[in-house]
Amino acid sequence: MMMKRIFEVDPWKVTTHKFSKEDKRLQESITAIGNDYMGMRGNFEEGYSGDTLQGTYLAGVWFPDKTVVGWWKNGYPKYFGKTPNAPSFIGIGITVNGEKLDLAKVKFSDFELSLDMHQGLLSRSFVYEGKDVKVKFEFERFLHIIQKEAALIKVKATVLEGHAKIDFDSTLDGTVVNEDSNYDERFWVPLGEDKDRRTIQVKTKPNPYEVPQFTVLLKQALRHNGEALQGEVSSQEAKLSEKISVELDQDQSYELEKDVIVVTSRDVEEKDQADVAENLMSKLQAKSFAENLAEHTATWEKRWETSDVEIAGDAAAQQGIRFNILQLFMTYYGEDERLNVGPKGFTGEKYGGATYWDTEAFIVPMYLAITKPSVTKALLEYRHNQLPGAYHNAKEQGLPGALFPMVTFNGIECHNEWEITFEEIHRNADIPHAIAMYTEYTGDDSYVKNEGMDVLVGTARFWAARVHWSKWRNKYVMHGVTGPNEYENNVNNNWFTSTMARWLLKYTLERLPLATKEAQERVHVTEEEKEKWQDIVDKIYLPEDKDLGIFLQQDDFLDKEIRPVSEIEDQRPINQHWSWDKILRSPFIKQADVLQGIYFFPENYTKEQKEKNFDFYEPLTVHESSLSPSIHSVLAAELGKKDKAVELYERTARLDLDNYNNDTVDGLHITSMSGSWLAIVQGFAGMRYDHDQLKFKPFIPDNWNHYSFKINYRGRLIEVYVDHQETKISLLKGENLEILVNDQKVMLKEGETECLKA
Repeated sequence: MMMKRIFEVDPWKVTTHKFSKEDKRLQESITAIGNDYMGMRGNFEEGYSGDTLQGTYLAGVWFPDKTVVGWWKNGYPKYFGKTPNAPSFIGIGITVNGEKLDLAKVKFSDFELSLDMHQGLLSRSFVYEGKDVKVKFEFERFLHIIQKEAALIKVKATVLEGHAKIDFDSTLDGTVVNEDSNYDERFWVPLGEDKDRRTIQVKTKPNPYEVPQFTVLLKQALRHNGEALQGEVSSQEAKLSEKISVELDQDQSYELEKDVIVVTSRDVEEKDQADVAENLMSKLQAKSFAENLAEHTATWEKRWETSDVEIAGDAAAQQGIRFNILQLFMTYYGEDERLNVGPKGFTGEKYGGATYWDTEAFIVPMYLAITKPSVTKALLEYRHNQLPGAYHNAKEQGLPGALFPMVTFNGIECHNEWEITFEEIHRNADIPHAIAMYTEYTGDDSYVKNEGMDVLVGTARFWAARVHWSKWRNKYVMHGVTGPNEYENNVNNNWFTSTMARWLLKYTLERLPLATKEAQERVHVTEEEKEKWQDIVDKIYLPEDKDLGIFLQQDDFLDKEIRPVSEIEDQRPINQHWSWDKILRSPFIKQADVLQGIYFFPENYTKEQKEKNFDFYEPLTVHESSLSPSIHSVLAAELGKKDKAVELYERTARLDLDNYNNDTVDGLHITSMSGSWLAIVQGFAGMRYDHDQLKFKPFIPDNWNHYSFKINYRGRLIEVYVDHQETKISLLKGENLEILVNDQKVMLKEGETECLKA
């Protein structure tokens, strides 16, 4: 297992004073910023000729790239959805006394790159050392959290020695391409440039799949000391350039501000985009850079007030959790119900920027507690709106009912690996499971009684058809599946998949009589169907080994050469060292599989069952999915395995900051970033909720002084503080609430704090 820490440890900043060409892409990923409307990697404004992944991405804008496979199989998705690398708008080319500023080539010193997590502000500085001249350059950049279409960039040049003629070239560039496109094809078609309005407009190229084309318009404007600035403008196909030149003597400075507006056809029709962008720019420029930043920062401060997790005594742990919360909120804050959370967010092209089951399994439990219920409800409605696509997916597999996709933008499956598309179907219960989590946590059953019933019944009909009766076992079985452990494909009777299918059928049967009359009429479940579903619930085969006291990951798991991961430390990550064939035959597990099911339903299993399964499976787990460490950390904490819980917390909290899996160059692991919060709140603090009862069983890592966090729960704001002597729980706002702490009843009253000895 390797780690690579290239940024300094600081509670509120991600900062480095070193620039390494070899780590440029890693730096870019970690300093990515976004505002849940758009985002970008930490690329350099002045450009960079060395190895780099130039990346800007727009939420909800995507392209159906033709599936290219050697051997076509019936049921394959016809396209693979991708987020096109959007036109780049950060460009400010710089020339000093005729030499182009390019940190891959020029001499420079005093480099600093910093992401301020208070406010999502990216800053950078260095001293350019040219012939007879030294110039300090300072950059600041943020994406406005209130005026979502706006990006603000500022560069300041200060001559330290000599005389400098500095040429700035502010650009909009629509000629960008994706690294992952087929045969270097371009996704964007230029529509034109307007030199007077400083705009370019592009459109995704036509496609044969009835997926709408997206039009994007970018507009830029320059300011100096807050005053509008007009430079020399030129344009060519899908590119616009505006040049400013200044001459500075020693100790003189010049500050250039670049304001950008980005509008898309998701919100503004193509013909209206130029006028709308004009109005948005006027609104943006009515305030100075500093005033816009202050407004932006105030909004971030409000978010941090209720979501911050404070850790005293371990600065690396503190930095990790804040970095993850920041990146999650920069990716998705529930303000557009048409959106979801892509595994890479705005930080890279891998996974296509689409929606996975990660959202429901990992994001929902965190967002339920730190955002308004409407945010999670928007995620539920996102899936409900895509039910037609789920029915299409099931039909493609020759089955009735609804099959939610593994990967999607619009509800239609767009993942082109057969073992995932056809077989990793556990998602079809993981996604509906979010309905149960929402209902249980908020106490609001209005969704499950109405729209939620469409989802439950649609997926229940799929599961009832996906199992088959085994005369030999006298049980229902499920063949040809892939569990969460993608290091096994095409297995029979994956315990987690069958457990989730059983839960879905059981939950649907329980909830159906409570549904609204309209919902019951809409789904029209027959008595024959109910009987069949109940029969599957009663008789589905769930493999286990009674001698070992474990649930079997799948039928043949014990035929493998069982040995611990500790024997192959020098060969990890195995997905970068071994052939796929060798991985599939090995006993090594990518992420929680059986343990994922125990995590989902902790009340269903005894402590002995949890312990035996954890002790068997965790030593076999390589944690090469970013989703893995958090689940194991929560279970380890529940079982009293403090050292293991802390070790895995550190891994999930700093997965990207320390590049644990040697793949952060591709972008951050956004959907797993909730894992650090889950490890603290569900793990260390032992938070659980069921049957209208909120519970805690706290402990604190040995090297921490204290930790604290806040949660929303049914209209209340609660703060939890834990140190080595006591646990303090405060009801900051809301009605009185009885909770359990270490199985003791505690009555919380508004404005009061309950103290309990450790």
